[in-house]
Amino acid sequence: MVVDEKLKLFALFIFFVCPHVSWGEKIRVASYNVENYLVMDRMVSGRWQEEYPKPQKERRIIRSVINQTNPDILAIQEIGERFYLNELWKDLNKTNAVRFKYSAWLPGVEGEQRHLALLSKFPFSINDEIIDLSFKYFEVHRSPSRGLLEAEFSTNGKKWSLFNLHLKSKWTERPDDPEAAIRREKEARVIRDYIRSKHPPYKDPMYLVLGDFNDHKNSAPLRRFLQVNNSELSKMVQCQDKQGHFWTHYWDKQDSYSRFDYLLASPPLFKHLVPDSPKVGGFHLCLLGSDHRIVYADFEF
Repeated sequence: MVVDEKLKLFALFIFFVCPHVSWGEKIRVASYNVENYLVMDRMVSGRWQEEYPKPQKERRIIRSVINQTNPDILAIQEIGERFYLNELWKDLNKTNAVRFKYSAWLPGVEGEQRHLALLSKFPFSINDEIIDLSFKYFEVHRSPSRGLLEAEFSTNGKKWSLFNLHLKSKWTERPDDPEAAIRREKEARVIRDYIRSKHPPYKDPMYLVLGDFNDHKNSAPLRRFLQVNNSELSKMVQCQDKQGHFWTHYWDKQDSYSRFDYLLASPPLFKHLVPDSPKVGGFHLCLLGSDHRIVYADFEF
C-alpha cells in the first residue's frame, strides 16, 4: 500500500510540476524506388506495349509494400508526372490505415520522365528556390537529371531536413565514362556541396540524405556524402532484411543483386536513430512490383 501511494504521488508530481517533460516522438522514414511508375513502352504479359502505364498488378504490390512498412514519411523515386503521385497517394489512403496528409512532387530536368516525390503524415516545408547544381561533365555542363527534393520537418520541437535524391544510373552511351561512374560522382559531389553549404558540420545540423544512389557502399558517390577530409558529414544507416541481407536492387537481365538504396544521417540526427529499427523491407513477391526493395528506419525525438 505504501508503495502504491508513493507511485501515485510521483505521477501527480510529474503531471503538475513537470508538464513540459517530453517522452519523445518516434517516426518511421522510408525510401522506395517504385520503378517506372509512369507511361512508357514496356513488356506486359509477354507482349511489347507502347505508351503503357505501370500494370495494375505492379501497382498493387507497390501499395502492399508501403502499407506493410507503414512509414510516417516516404521518399519516392521514379514516379511519373504529378498525376501518378496523386493516384498512388489516393490509392494508399483508400486501401489502408497508412494515411498520408501531405505530399510534394519535384520535376526533373526538361525531358526527364522519372521524378522525385514525398508523402508524409506530418506537415513539412519545401525549399522551392531555384538552386544551382550544375557541374562540368567533359565538354558540357550538366546537373542531376532528377534534381534534389529538399524538405524541412519539425518533430517534437526539433527541426531537421530531408534530402531525397536519385543519382545517375549505370546505363550510358558514353564509352569514355563506363557505367556513368564519373557523372554519378559529380552529381554526388555537387549535391554534397550544396547540403554542406546549407548545413555546415560545425553547426551540428540534423539532416537525412536518402534515395537511390545507384552504387555500392564503398563507391566514390557514397564516400562524398560521408566525409570531407577529417570532417564527418553523415553516417550510413545499416538497413538489412530478416535474413541479414543488405541488397536492395535486383537486375534480372544479369541475375545480380546490389545495394543501391541508402539512408545517410548527419551525426546529430544519427543519435536519434532507434536501435535495431533500420530494415530492408518487402515480402517475397515484392520484386514483381519494383526492381528495388524499400529501406526504412525509426528515429525518436
